[in-house]
Amino acid sequence: MIHETPVRVRYGEVDRMGFVYHANYLPYFEIGRTELLRSQGHAYRVLEESGTLLVVVDAGLRFLRPAGYDDELVVRTRLVEITGVRIRFEYELHRPATRTFIAGGHTTLAATDLTGRPMRIPAPVRTLLESLLEPTPPADGGKSGASGAVQGVNP
Repeated sequence: MIHETPVRVRYGEVDRMGFVYHANYLPYFEIGRTELLRSQGHAYRVLEESGTLLVVVDAGLRFLRPAGYDDELVVRTRLVEITGVRIRFEYELHRPATRTFIAGGHTTLAATDLTGRPMRIPAPVRTLLESLLEPTPPADGGKSGASGAVQGVNP
């Protein structure tokens, strides 16, 4: 499943040059991630109240084009990997009006209990996440005959 979430660049998110400041891309990705789960009827708040926290343990960003104040953007979010404790999401940020690929990235989250100790992803959460899993395209770019996969963070 690939989920699309619209975001609009706010004035406070741009730097002196008028471009989105690099650190503000991670909150856009967080919006995409939380809205993906919400679209399936599961809010982060409910997950946390049940005793499971998902904490970011790794993040990566790749910038291709700048975005500026008041730009309408779309965050495309997909869940690509689940292990016993970790979950990896990939993101693409686009300006749909001009079909411009702005940036891409990933985050890896780890499940912890309320004290911050790592824990296995609880079975009900794992079942939900597995239903959202989007296969990663083959390393050969689909030349092996596989079809239907969306490319990762590369335009």
